[in-house]
Amino acid sequence: QVPLVESGGGSVQPGGSLTLVCVPSEPTFVIYSSYVIGWWRQRPGKEREFVSGIHWRLNKKYYSESVKGRFTISRSAADNAVALQMDALEPEDTARYYCAANPDGRLSYYDESQYRYWGQGTQVTVSS
Repeated sequence: QVPLVESGGGSVQPGGSLTLVCVPSEPTFVIYSSYVIGWWRQRPGKEREFVSGIHWRLNKKYYSESVKGRFTISRSAADNAVALQMDALEPEDTARYYCAANPDGRLSYYDESQYRYWGQGTQVTVSS
């Protein structure tokens, strides 16, 4: 069973919004204070790319240039969840979005190889 579960994907018109949510699949999965929870995406025919991340303890947020100003990441310690609010969506945002956990991501949040735990992803389609 995958350790993380994503939800909130779907189809939306350009300019629309979606909110993705990531939670552990089991209550025994602990998000430690040093973790960075990241969102990655894989667009058709492209390699997986970093979208956004958040440091669990520091609440420091990271964004790729392509989504900065349009996407907002947040976390809820009470719910053990990370959300990605996506506004002003563009057709180029069409991708499968994955949630992943990096056990010590403060300096490596952009390095896919450092993410140890992954979800199965959720599809986002932006089309008119």
